[in-house]
Amino acid sequence: MNRTTLSLIAGTAALAAVTGFAALSAPDASGTDGAAGAAARLPVERTGLLCPAPSTSDLAETSYTSFTPVTKGAAGGGRAGFEAAARESADTGAGDEKGEKDAKGAKGGDGRETAGASVLEPGKPGTPATGEASGAESPALVGIAEGKFAPGWTVQETTEVAAGAGRGLQGVACAAPDTDFWFPGASTAADRTDYVHLTNPDDSAAVVDIELYGKDGELESATGEGITVQPHASEPILLSTLADGRQTNLTVHVTVRSGRVGAAVQALDDRLGGDWLAASADPAGSLVLPGIPKDATAVRLVAFAPGDADADLKVALASPSGTITPAGHETLHVKAGMTAAVDLDDVTRGEAGSLVLTPTGRAVPVVAALRVVRGEGDRQETAFIPATRPVGARATAADNRAEGGTLSLAAPGRAATVKVTASAGSEGGTAVSRTYTVRAGTTRDVEPPVPNGLKGTYALTVEPLTGGPVYAARTLTAPRDGVPGFTVQTLADDRGTVAVPEAEEDLSVLQD
Repeated sequence: MNRTTLSLIAGTAALAAVTGFAALSAPDASGTDGAAGAAARLPVERTGLLCPAPSTSDLAETSYTSFTPVTKGAAGGGRAGFEAAARESADTGAGDEKGEKDAKGAKGGDGRETAGASVLEPGKPGTPATGEASGAESPALVGIAEGKFAPGWTVQETTEVAAGAGRGLQGVACAAPDTDFWFPGASTAADRTDYVHLTNPDDSAAVVDIELYGKDGELESATGEGITVQPHASEPILLSTLADGRQTNLTVHVTVRSGRVGAAVQALDDRLGGDWLAASADPAGSLVLPGIPKDATAVRLVAFAPGDADADLKVALASPSGTITPAGHETLHVKAGMTAAVDLDDVTRGEAGSLVLTPTGRAVPVVAALRVVRGEGDRQETAFIPATRPVGARATAADNRAEGGTLSLAAPGRAATVKVTASAGSEGGTAVSRTYTVRAGTTRDVEPPVPNGLKGTYALTVEPLTGGPVYAARTLTAPRDGVPGFTVQTLADDRGTVAVPEAEEDLSVLQD
C-alpha cells in the first residue's frame, strides 16, 4: 500500500472520528453539474483527552490546567468534564480493590462517575481552569468536551516531585486516544525506571501489543503481546518486565489490535530526574524537534527506522542566527528495525535551537526524540523533545506562569510571521497578543506575553499568519534546591477545526 493511499485512509478515519456536520444545499439555478464544493473548516463538536496517572511518589504535587480557545462558529452549548480511570497493577495489570475505589468520584450530569468536581472543572472558553492533586494515589483521567468546549480543548498535567527517582518537574499535554504510537528515547538501563501508561476511554476492552527495539533490533518478549486494558481503566506497564537484559536506548512501539487507548512513557532516572516522553510524530523522511534550551548541558538524539530500508539523515541545528551543522555529527545512519542514538553534547553552545533531520538521499520514514539535560553534577534534570508536526492552523499550550516559561518558534524552511495570544488568567487578567517574525532556517526563543493584571495561570495560543510551516515548543521551568527543574511540550495543531466537504442534494439516487 503506497503512502498516498495511507494518507487518504488516515484522513478519512480522522474525519469520521470527529462529530461534525455537512451542510446540504439544493442545486443552484445556474445548472451546475452538482459536484461537491470545496471543503469548509468547521469547529469540532466533540473532543476526548486522556491524562495518565501523574506519579507513584508520595511527594508528588500535581496541577491540572484546562483551556478551550474561543473559536468562531463554535456551538453555543455543551459541557466538559473528567472521570477517573480505574487503576490497575503496574506489574500484573489486574485491577484491585483500591484501584476500584480510586475510580469513584462525584456523579456527572449524565450519571457517569466523574472526577471533575474534585480534580478539575473545565471553565468557559477563553479562561483557563485549574485543579490540584497530591501524592501517589491520583488516577488517570478520561475527559470529554462537547459543543463550545470542544474546539482546541487542551489540558496540561504538571507534577513536581521533591526527591527520589524522577525528582524535578514532569509535564505532559493530555492527548487524544489513538491506535498507533512510537516512543524513541525510552530505556531499561539500571538507573532508569520507565513505564508506558495505557488508558482506555471506551466501554469495551482494548487489546494492545508493545514492541521494544534496541540497537540490535527487536527484543524478544513473551509478555508484550495481547495486553488487555479494561474499559475506563489505565494500566502502567514497567518496560523492564517485557524483555530480558538492559538497553540504554529503546524505541517503544504501541499498537492497538482492538479499541483505542491513550499512551505515554514516564521515564524516571535515579540521578537525572525524569519527565514524560510523548509520542513522536508519525514516521516521515524529514523531522523537526523544536525547543532545545540554550543552557542544555547534554542532548541525546534517538532515532528509529520502522521500515525495511536503512535511513541516512543529515543533522542540522536551526539556531537564532541560522542553520548550522554540528561538528562531528553531520549525519546519522539508522539501520532498519534498529534504534540508533548519538550524544550531541552541548550542541546549542549557549543558543536555543531546534534539531532538523532531513534525508541525505532517498527519503526513508523515521521517528525520533531528544533527551535533554540541564544542570551539573548531582543537580541535573531531564526532559524529552519528540519530533512533532507543524503548528498548523493553531496550537495551544496550557499552564503558563508569570515567570519561568519560554516559547520556541522554528521556521526550518521559509520565514514566517506568528501571532501569539496570552489568554485571560485562571483567577483574573485580560488577554494580550503579540506578533513575532521568525527568519528562514532559524529558531526564535521568546518570553511569552503575559496577560494584563494576571492572576493564576494562563494559556498560550500560537497562530501562523504568513510564510512557511512553523514548529513550536513551550518550556516550563521550576528550580528547586539548586535543581533546574524543567519540562518541554511540543505544540502541534490543537484540532480545533476539521475540514467538512460541502454536500449537495442529488435526487437522482432515488430513481430506479
